[in-house]
Amino acid sequence: MTADIELLPARMLNEYVYCPRLFYFEWVDKRWAPSHDTEHGSFVHRAVDKRAGSLPEPEDVGNGVKVTALQIESHALGLVAVLDRVDDGGDGTLIPVDTKKGKPSESGAPWSADVVQLYAQAALLRDAGYEVDRGVLYYAEINRRITIPIGDVEVAAAIELADEAREVAARPTPPLPLVASNRCPRCSLVGLCMPDETNALLRRDDEPPRRIVPRDPDARPVYVTTPGAAVGIKGGRLRVVQKGAAPVEVRLIDVAQLCVYGSVQVSTQVLTELWSRGVPVLWFSYNGWLRGWAQGEMSKYVQLRIAQAQVSEQRSLAIATAIVAGKIKNSRTLLRRNARTDVSPQLSALAGMAESARSAASAAELLGIEGAAARVYFGEFSGMVSDSNAELAEEFDTNGRRRRPAPDPINALLGYVYALLVKDVVAVCLAVGLDPYIGVYHKPRYGRPALALDLMEEFRPLLADSAILSMLNNGEVTSGDFERRSRGCWLTLQGRRKVIRAYERRLDVQVTHPVFRYKISYRRVLDVQARILAGVLIGELRQYTPMVTR
Repeated sequence: MTADIELLPARMLNEYVYCPRLFYFEWVDKRWAPSHDTEHGSFVHRAVDKRAGSLPEPEDVGNGVKVTALQIESHALGLVAVLDRVDDGGDGTLIPVDTKKGKPSESGAPWSADVVQLYAQAALLRDAGYEVDRGVLYYAEINRRITIPIGDVEVAAAIELADEAREVAARPTPPLPLVASNRCPRCSLVGLCMPDETNALLRRDDEPPRRIVPRDPDARPVYVTTPGAAVGIKGGRLRVVQKGAAPVEVRLIDVAQLCVYGSVQVSTQVLTELWSRGVPVLWFSYNGWLRGWAQGEMSKYVQLRIAQAQVSEQRSLAIATAIVAGKIKNSRTLLRRNARTDVSPQLSALAGMAESARSAASAAELLGIEGAAARVYFGEFSGMVSDSNAELAEEFDTNGRRRRPAPDPINALLGYVYALLVKDVVAVCLAVGLDPYIGVYHKPRYGRPALALDLMEEFRPLLADSAILSMLNNGEVTSGDFERRSRGCWLTLQGRRKVIRAYERRLDVQVTHPVFRYKISYRRVLDVQARILAGVLIGELRQYTPMVTR
């Protein structure tokens, strides 16, 4: 091994034996997600994680050595490890002791992944000149120590396995997931890996995917919309101070995003604390246009961003046609479900356009098909609004779909909710490791988050338009929630708060995923679809499958 090679941690051999894909995610892509098991493991390790004692010279072993949290490395072996504990064997040898939070297999035998990690620790001690002929695995759940004999064969096996792991790490794409493995459900990275979903899309498994995607996190976006408000931190809580009102506090662990509108002040302490937790901060104009965002460290999934930037025109078009076809199908479904008059001709036209989108030969042709479908869809949008808001529907019917500035309340709602959707897709892209600005359909011009705009297309009818129709038809928003000026129409402060609440409710709706056949919230669907797109870009999946409802 050369001196400049990146040393492989011994614990990564544990991950490699458990699942090569998990090893690749953690070691190569530096992807990580906490779980109950990882948190519990940290708690169990709290005693041996405190550094104590020091190793004597090899010739001085035998004086009751006991060292905890010993870091040892070898450039000759290309390995590094932090040993939980090293004990004096009483016979001139050292005994590495590795603590595990769980228990051994049902037969009582230690797990092979744990044994290999112990072999690697012994190899490092031997390389440093110490004698090692055994090690100990301590399983905390049952308070049991298992002694593992270690000889030359075992040490050589660990070194050979480390070389094999490095070969896997040198590949541009991760290994494929395990198939129908009972190791997957409790893996902390199951939500990033999506093993059953990936195998289903690749047709590697005939069984339907298990519902092992993690449940929705308890954290939710925090919106600060009051002009002049200030956001700070106090006692592990986000604290929003507003003039003339009592401070509002939210636990930091409950914050998924911080969204601030207009002239809201955010302290440096808030920014650094949220970034350390992987929570993005997003800034909007007073009227709801997304202006920018800030995050902590970028995702270390560098290979994904390289693949995203280098994606071919042909592959981009294949993804774009799937996205646009999905959007048109979802628009058709929403129109079919909510139209109050006969729209059979329009439904037939949209079905034909969805098919045409799938076979579009160029981005320009696809853009034309999408525009034609939008004209048909928005031409009937007012017909989905209840009679209680007939005046607003008629005004939209007269103006048609128009953007900045919005000439009427329904256009104002569309613009505001689309901005919320862009925000959520940007946050998902950042979490997955995608660059929101490098798109496959929208051109990366004028500072637009092109990929976020791509990915949100299929969700416009499912999330934004559906939430707007629900608000209008249930009387949640009325003409009194808008203010009109010579330059256009905007939501009032109270109107914006109503819209945000309705949009967040829509994200929490459970829906059966059309491909994977399990129930999942729209909030989680955004994440799943972004990861499917990442799999296509990195070359792991063959084609992008949009989220389409029936």
